[in-house]
Amino acid sequence: MTSPSLPWSRRAFLATSAAVGAALTVAVPGPSASADGPADDEFAALRAKWRALYLGEGFSPTAEPFKSKLAALGTQAKAWQDAMAPADGSLWPDAVFGDPDPDTDTESFAHSEKLQTSYERVRSMAEAFCQPGTGLTGDASLRTAVLTAVDHLGEQVFNASQKQYGNWYNFQIGAPQRLLDICVLMYEHLSAAQLTAAIAAVDHFVPDSLVASYSGTSTGANRIDLCRVLALRGILDGTAAKVALARDSVSPVFPYVTSGDGLYADGSLIQHTYVPYTGSYGAVLIDGLSRLFALLGGSTWAITDSRRQIFLDAVEAAYAPFLHDGLVMDNVAGRAISRGLVAGDTLKVQQDDHSRGHGIIASILLLGQGASAEENARWRALAKGWFTRDRYSDVTSGRTLGVAALSRVTALLADAGVKAAAEPAGHRLFPSMARATHRTSRFTASVSMSSKAITFYENGNGENLHGWHTGSGMLSWWAADDSAGGGQYSDGYWPTVDPYRLPGTTVSRKVLADGEGGAWGAPRPDTTWVGGATDGTYAAVAQDTRGLSSTLRARKAWFFLDDAVVCLGAGITSTDGVGVESVVDTRNLGVSGTARLTVDGRTRVADPGSNATVQDARWAHLAGHGGYVFPGGTTLTALREERTATWQSINGGGSDDPVTRRYVTLLADHGTDPADASYAYVLLPGASEPRTAARAADRGWIDITVNSGARQGVRVPSLGLTSAVFWEPGTVDRVTVDAPLIVQIRERRDGTATVCVSDPNRAVKAATLIWRRPVASVTSKPGSVTAATPGRELKLTFGDLGGTGGQTQKITLRLS
Repeated sequence: MTSPSLPWSRRAFLATSAAVGAALTVAVPGPSASADGPADDEFAALRAKWRALYLGEGFSPTAEPFKSKLAALGTQAKAWQDAMAPADGSLWPDAVFGDPDPDTDTESFAHSEKLQTSYERVRSMAEAFCQPGTGLTGDASLRTAVLTAVDHLGEQVFNASQKQYGNWYNFQIGAPQRLLDICVLMYEHLSAAQLTAAIAAVDHFVPDSLVASYSGTSTGANRIDLCRVLALRGILDGTAAKVALARDSVSPVFPYVTSGDGLYADGSLIQHTYVPYTGSYGAVLIDGLSRLFALLGGSTWAITDSRRQIFLDAVEAAYAPFLHDGLVMDNVAGRAISRGLVAGDTLKVQQDDHSRGHGIIASILLLGQGASAEENARWRALAKGWFTRDRYSDVTSGRTLGVAALSRVTALLADAGVKAAAEPAGHRLFPSMARATHRTSRFTASVSMSSKAITFYENGNGENLHGWHTGSGMLSWWAADDSAGGGQYSDGYWPTVDPYRLPGTTVSRKVLADGEGGAWGAPRPDTTWVGGATDGTYAAVAQDTRGLSSTLRARKAWFFLDDAVVCLGAGITSTDGVGVESVVDTRNLGVSGTARLTVDGRTRVADPGSNATVQDARWAHLAGHGGYVFPGGTTLTALREERTATWQSINGGGSDDPVTRRYVTLLADHGTDPADASYAYVLLPGASEPRTAARAADRGWIDITVNSGARQGVRVPSLGLTSAVFWEPGTVDRVTVDAPLIVQIRERRDGTATVCVSDPNRAVKAATLIWRRPVASVTSKPGSVTAATPGRELKLTFGDLGGTGGQTQKITLRLS
């Protein structure tokens, strides 16, 4: 077998939870207190609590969307029951877990994935047996099929004498989690021998030693998954030591880290050492912790480590900045962006940024039950806002969430006492994972970059084969009145978009191989310069761009304002022998979109397959999307194309059904092997055509003070803003520095000002900044400022900035 990524792995976690549609269990009595004694009462209560957490409660199985989800689950469970054909090496003919000593690593990997697939199907059958409204509730033949399946899988491969093969995850997390869920759901129907065999198998593949050290594959989301296995295994037979070990082994996840996997003080969340993963592994992490907090809360084994507050704080510091109107941004979802539509089991539904976002928000709601009343109230208000503003994917349709999560969400939406909260406006930098997010009343945007510490992209297990340039300055954005309703990157985007023309990137057209550069975050640029400076409202962000397997070099900068993003590029050089392009934008028009594109007021490229090159273009506008201004003019290439591909083309486990979408792309073509090329444009998300034209005509609105490979800067008088990227020491406008820094200065009408400085390289040992502007006094400064001298000009002296982690050093002033 050669398919490296198959259904029901944790890599499909959110789609799994959505598709299964778990619901309220029919009450299945556990052992009586009189039979088992007071000690077992607590374990019985925990088993009952897990059933309620996993299957849901407080909803009507005859009300929609629950009624349809439960019926669909019953139909699928019946189909799996009927297709079951126990044989050597398989439980279903299409899910061969095979010979424990297969001929190749690829075959071994595929076999282990199919083992997990098999357990997933059995778990769904067990759910259909326990839940009301499935048509199979309490069905004797289904019960027999579930028990037969458990015996067969245990006898064949998941037992205490079997050697682990293939993907470690399937044996240590995937299969045991599903087996333990089955055992809890079917507890009263399993014999003592069946329970003993299941426990022995779990102990064999998940020994205590797996959580003895916080390293390797036992970190972050993986660690929490292992703790879930240990907790349920202990609860299953009343082994208190196992539950205590699970509780204690959660604690290493809480502290902030400064390298590798985990949560950083700046809100970054990394997994696989080099990959920003808030939206995928982070989803598993928050799901797992929210369930463990809820499961163990109030019991002998409640998670009371005071450091748990670090993770609770992460809801607003790490997760919320990447949530937008129900979606979680793709630039923190790693290789999960390629899982849009998978082949295989029919209960799986299409994944996208909204389904991943809905899962995270539902986990926040569950986590809130174990947080303070104030936190819970804030999170519920945020969640209601995210869900009610989602115009692309209505959460109440039941498409994205299982019944348990959906029951919590529908209760929230029906609670008139909770008022939907707006997303907090402002800018957030995440230096540790080379990401930035920006929100105003007009739009939301995010830029994704890379460095020696952060990968260009992650591929692995045959997933995300063409994600090469997603960390090369990709600029994603959503206007407040987005015509796509937040579906710009959701609707068949990743298989059909030109992977060499992602929005905001500067890219060599050199042809790259599937998975170019290696897997698991291996491809990383040989540069440390990436970061920004922000006052929390506006920001200057920059990336020393290097091409993947390419000679491309470019200096890219973004200046985030109230209604615009100013995008500058300089020093663009390549000797690949192919063309180099800077992608002003690539917009998904959907299946049959016909948005009108005008350049300088004239309609251009009206038909799919057409293109035009406009000399000295001053502005462009795409109806329903936004505007683009080119200060000083540019040669603009505009393309309108219809692109067809399959999910399988970017993910070996994806569907091979063709997907077609229409695109409009705007390019600055730098030609073959450019030397010191540049670009400058202003993105106006959601702007009308008249507003775009007016902004282009207003020559005093912005001053691009410099755009070279040494320095880049802008001045926006109406905002009192002066921003500059000093790739090299020098002077921009009235600011001089003697070290490579990013500087943003904002003067306010009340006579105050802020100076924001950062060291993107994390290497500056000392620096001096001079601002030639009269300053009366310095009202606050961080410890990194060793001297501050106001007067006819301001002089700031900085000490070692290398230890600041690239975070902004903010100084406040009173102007003369």
